[in-house]
Amino acid sequence: MYDPQVSIELNEQNLHQVIEQSMQTPVIISFWASSMPETAEVNHLLERIVASYQGQVVLATLNCEAQPMVAGQFGVRSLPTVALFKNGQPVDGAAGPQTEQSLREMLSKHLPSQEELALKNALAQVDEKQYNEALPVLRELAAKFEQNSVINLAMAECLLETSQFDEAELLLATIPMQDQDAKFKGLIAKLELHKQASDSPEIRLLEEKLTAEPENQEIAFELAVQYSQVDRTEEALELLLKLLRKNINFADGAAKKTMMDILTALGQGNAIASKYRRQLYALLY
Repeated sequence: MYDPQVSIELNEQNLHQVIEQSMQTPVIISFWASSMPETAEVNHLLERIVASYQGQVVLATLNCEAQPMVAGQFGVRSLPTVALFKNGQPVDGAAGPQTEQSLREMLSKHLPSQEELALKNALAQVDEKQYNEALPVLRELAAKFEQNSVINLAMAECLLETSQFDEAELLLATIPMQDQDAKFKGLIAKLELHKQASDSPEIRLLEEKLTAEPENQEIAFELAVQYSQVDRTEEALELLLKLLRKNINFADGAAKKTMMDILTALGQGNAIASKYRRQLYALLY
């Protein structure tokens, strides 16, 4: 009746193994009977809830009509009944009809919160260099956990690796002294290297020329290319956008191609890319 990937159907043969499994991962057991539809509904609720915990809890179901001897070992007096096992011992339970909220409230006392699970997953994405995927989740969590240095440092890493240097610098400035660990120092060093590389004599000369000749499209394009090569991405995109607003086919489409190449390199989940992609498409279409 149940997908084995979602739940384990308890019987005499696997009972001991499942209880032993709770030494590593908590196990919630749902006692039910096929003649009582309300007990099957509790199983379905638990399947959905357990799936949301991403492997932090295991669901086992025991059909008390099919396995009366096993049910008798637990001393179940009424159905539906659920029991949570940790370290081989029952730690919580509930008898009678249940709602999704009541089941979640019971589990929340013993398992990581959804926010903690989301943070664990996002940090794993950062470790796997999936910066664009992790960043929006970390932003959402940062709003819920005020001044959490673990979240803020992970966000700063994502921002640095996706060329959002100004925001990364502002975020790193908020890290309190006691949390300025080796990871913090490594991110600061990476930011400083970027600053040194992005302020070359060539770039400074082009900036001076553009200040003197603000309408010179060739200088603006050359400076945008230089900016893009040293990861001053937003400045490059801003210059290219201004250029395209004046001349959509500048240099036989070179400006348009350069801007699209930068946006493609940033990726779909990048906030800067999303901002400038919308503006570019508005010009083109």
